[in-house]
Amino acid sequence: MHPAVVALLMLLFVLLCFLGILANGFIVLVLGREWRRRGRLLPSDMVLISLGASRFCLQWVGMVHDLYYYLHLETYDRGFVRQLFGLHWDFLNSATFWFGTWLSVLFCVKIATFTHPTFLWLKWRFPGSVPWLLLGSLLMSSIVTLLFFWGNRSVHQGFLLRNIAGNMTYREWNQKLEIHYFLPLKVVTLSIPYFVFLVSMMLLINSLRRHRRTMQSNAHGLQDPSTQAHTKALRSLVSFLVLYALSFVSLLITASGCFSLRSDWYWLWQILIFLCTSVHPFILIFSNLRLRGEFRQLLLWAQGFWVA
Repeated sequence: MHPAVVALLMLLFVLLCFLGILANGFIVLVLGREWRRRGRLLPSDMVLISLGASRFCLQWVGMVHDLYYYLHLETYDRGFVRQLFGLHWDFLNSATFWFGTWLSVLFCVKIATFTHPTFLWLKWRFPGSVPWLLLGSLLMSSIVTLLFFWGNRSVHQGFLLRNIAGNMTYREWNQKLEIHYFLPLKVVTLSIPYFVFLVSMMLLINSLRRHRRTMQSNAHGLQDPSTQAHTKALRSLVSFLVLYALSFVSLLITASGCFSLRSDWYWLWQILIFLCTSVHPFILIFSNLRLRGEFRQLLLWAQGFWVA
């Protein structure tokens, strides 16, 4: 690929990360101030601030890692740097996936209108369980991080030894770990929260679609405010579903070792990976009344600052 194209993709990647950092930082700042003022947060705000904080840190780690990897390609595996970056990335990535999953479940139990006894019980119990679910997600992420750390440590030791048992070269050892350890581990650890996310989102979208059709059949037109609100909610949920699925698939393909830094499509692939954590915060801001109001005030303040 032409160096100018690579430079352009790198610039787009950095800009995308900075946009995500600003949006997630804004969510954490607004809800953190609310937490400090009231001394407590609603279950939905707990999930939002946890998701925003994990994404904020994840994008810093991902951006610094990719730039460091690009600048130190030949020496990346020699030191402790790979293990250090991996330690932070694996923990934050797992926590972010779980927090995104609990956000979808919370949306489902709050908005969906199913009357099944199991769903009604979940609707009653889930909001009070949010703090414990968030703590459980952190514990699960810590366990996942230790499993990935063991693999990264084995890669580092293989680099130092250079000649693995059975006359296996370092490159062969690395590829074997990628295919037979890292990939299955990532498939299992990401598929569980993704499956829960997918089920809750499908239930919620189906419930909203049925409710929208009911309103239309009861002589509510497309211009009716309630119908427009449900249509807007559907678009927001579908966007979240697409971005989450894109991130899930991108991470699995990356784990298979298809896109190394030597690949022409590496930076484009990194843009796809970080698309959800950068774009979805803006969807959350514009779909949340409090966040949207604070964001508008911030824009007005910035406009007045530049005019002055």
